[in-house]
Amino acid sequence: MTSSVVEPVARNHGRPAGGRDGASDVAGVLVLGGCAVWALIAALGRPARPEGVLLAVLAVAAGYACGRIAGSLLPVASAAAAGLAGFVLACTSPYGLTGHEGPGAAQLTLATGAVCCAAWAAPRAFRPALWLSAAAITLTAVVSGATAGAAAGGAVLLLSLLAARPRRRLPALAGCALVAAVAVGGTWMVAEDAVPGGLPSTLRTRLTEHRIGLWQDAARIGATDPVRGAGPDRFGELSSAVPQPAGLEAKPHSAPLQQAAGQGLPGVALLGAAFGWLLHALWRSPRPTPVVLTAGAALTALAVVSCLGNALSFSQITAGAGLLAGLATARRPDDGSGALP
Repeated sequence: MTSSVVEPVARNHGRPAGGRDGASDVAGVLVLGGCAVWALIAALGRPARPEGVLLAVLAVAAGYACGRIAGSLLPVASAAAAGLAGFVLACTSPYGLTGHEGPGAAQLTLATGAVCCAAWAAPRAFRPALWLSAAAITLTAVVSGATAGAAAGGAVLLLSLLAARPRRRLPALAGCALVAAVAVGGTWMVAEDAVPGGLPSTLRTRLTEHRIGLWQDAARIGATDPVRGAGPDRFGELSSAVPQPAGLEAKPHSAPLQQAAGQGLPGVALLGAAFGWLLHALWRSPRPTPVVLTAGAALTALAVVSCLGNALSFSQITAGAGLLAGLATARRPDDGSGALP
């Protein structure tokens, strides 16, 4: 009698029986809806352009829905195909692997995460080929000189290989939230010139004076109206660090600072809530813990990259993030199990 109870739990990585509630789905609708509504409120009565935010919200929602559907039908094939598509997109993008660190690094990170998720979901015989594919993506980034993409993808690959060790997913996902919070706080400290002892010269050189100037302008613009900001997509016309006339890429190169400048502190809070919703959805996911933690590592790496660049300004990145989260939270039609602890 004891073995008949313990054996299913072991196969399910300690997942308790019971159905998965829809709390994370409801939270997702509320958070994404709040992001869209607040963008419109921040743009009200100003020459602002909230269309970019609305497109990003739509891309996340569409990607998440597609991931949930594909992951429930073909969990291995859909994740592997998503990873391959992301890698091809990164290689064939007009920006290239090194031409634009933000989207290039983000695409490589999401591609690595998707392939690693496919490896954990696949039968053991197929896993080595998928691990090698994920390693090949990282090595391609190294050879091409895409430093940020290589670092982020390598971190995701390493953490995915270690994802089988934790027996509980909540502490690991809490660690993901902490890493993202530290990245946001560090970026804000640089923007406010509040780093104790000053920013080291090597890090300043790596970030470049131009990017630091953009961050400082974003913090200054956001401070003029902490509630509504200056309006979505107005940074280019208000920043002294952006060459005039402002081009299409006149962004602060930091997602939280872009939110602060365009939508005030509520916009920053909503961005954080969106990330928190994804982590909550992963926590409640019926998928095995290694798949969940791999997706969490990839999304956290994306969050760090977005703090240092304008990756989230590209709809293919936001759609890819939603797709990966959907794949990692999909429920098989024959899976009646609940969430992991």
